[in-house]
Parts: sequence; C-alpha cells; structure tokens
Amino acid sequence: MPRIALVTYDPRPEPSKDADLPVLVAALREAGADAQAVFWDDGDVDWAGYDLAVIRSTWDYSWRAAEFVAWAQRCGKATRLANPAEVVRWNTDKRYLGELAEAGVPVVPTRYLAPGDPADLPDDHEYVVKPTSGAGARYAARYTPGQHESAVRQLERMHAEGLTAMVQPYMRGIDAAGERALQFFGGRLLHASRKRAVLAPGTAFDAAKVAHPGLEPWTPTPAEHAVAERALAAVPDAPELLYARVDLVDGEDGQPRVMELELVEPNLFLFLHPGSLRPVVEAVLAAARR
Repeated sequence: MPRIALVTYDPRPEPSKDADLPVLVAALREAGADAQAVFWDDGDVDWAGYDLAVIRSTWDYSWRAAEFVAWAQRCGKATRLANPAEVVRWNTDKRYLGELAEAGVPVVPTRYLAPGDPADLPDDHEYVVKPTSGAGARYAARYTPGQHESAVRQLERMHAEGLTAMVQPYMRGIDAAGERALQFFGGRLLHASRKRAVLAPGTAFDAAKVAHPGLEPWTPTPAEHAVAERALAAVPDAPELLYARVDLVDGEDGQPRVMELELVEPNLFLFLHPGSLRPVVEAVLAAARR
C-alpha cells in the first residue's frame, strides 16, 4: 500500500479553500493508497515515511518563498517529491518568464524592478505591477499612465519588503476572451478552464481579490494547446512533471501568450471537472509506485 502525502497549508483561523483536497484524499484511499493531507511546515512530519509527497495547496508559500524552497529541498531528499524541488525553486520566481521568452515561447512582455531600481513605469499605456513571487493576485494592481504616483507607492511598499516587481502591459484581450488555464497531469492535457479578468480598475494592490472570477470549463484551441506544450518543453532540464498549469491570455495580435506557468501548487479545479478525478488518481498512484 503506497503512502502518499498531499501537501497543503494550515489556513487557520480560516477554513481551507481547497475543495478538491478531501475529495482527492478519499479517492486515493478508495484506490488502495494510504493518503493523508499534511501541512508543509509541520516540523513533526517524517517525510521519509511516504513513498510520494504531492504538493497540492500550499497557498501561503509566496509569503514565505525562501522557507518553502528550503522545505522542498529537504523533502525531496527524504522522499519522491512532485513536482521536484528544483522545479519548485525555479518556478517560485516569475523571472522564469524571461527564460521562456529567450527560448522562443510567446509570453506577456515583462520587465523587472528589484529593490533599489528606479520606478521606470510606462507613460503611454495601461500596465500591471505585481511581485515575482505571488499567488492569487496578491500585491497586484493595474494602472493607467495618470496613476503614476499610486504605482510608485506600490513599488515603494514592495521594495521595502524586499520584493522584486514585475511590470507588464495590461493585456486588453483578457477583458473579452478571459484567461485560460490548461491543466496537465501525468504528461497529458487533463482539462482546461477559463476565468474573467481578476484586476478591476482602481482596486488597490493590497486589497483582497477574487482569484478565479467567472470560472467555467473551456475547450482549448489548437493554438492554445501548442503554446502550452512549448512552454512546458522549455522548462530547464526537461524535468519530469506530475502536474502543470499553463495560464494564457491573448496578445494584441489575438494569439495566445503565457501569463504564468504554474508548476508548484496549481488549483486543479476538480470540482469543475469531476471526470478528471480518476486520471489524477491513476497518475498519482503510478508516481508513488515508481
């Protein structure tokens, strides 16, 4: 009987927002595994006692990125970790978009402003400022050129906290076509979803946001599938990935571009795609038995 840890976080005092976790635990147990939901930062966990640790909903990691990467490295030495620790390290910093661009993958154009860099912000188009380590639109906001002072205050706040900022043009295609998420599992396309734009005009960067507004099932186009495959093929050293999510938006030319490549803790949206539960369970069991 394989022992499998589904790695999550402790959201106390709030309840967990991972609706898929108890469903996945139950399905793995029904399939014959000893599956448990485990907090990644629980110091009493013996990770060597598991055949596989699958990172699922460690949704506080972006606030504690260095600590989380260190944990992944320790866990990966004790047992099989999915995804591997080096993938986690690479993917927790969104400067990977620059590497994807260098590899010829169409991505949203991105500049980076580290602490100490001048506030070099656009003066001729709407843009987005967000951290290189973030999730759920944390510390993200969109600005017009006339909101320069507000954007500078955000940069100052982020830099004071040691965060590097990303500056991207606001992709207007998202207002019409939304953002599409292509979910891969076990090396194959599992399903896809679409959501509306997250960043409403005038919403403060430190305000709470709905991470997945208007979420619905989506059938990806051949162009979207092709761009997602190119992005995954460009991951350094072509590592074995148990899961991956590629988030796409349309560029000014109407063609899909990578907004984010999520290899750490993507929401699987199984509640939206219940038919995907079985292949996920089969892929997890296969990984545990290797």
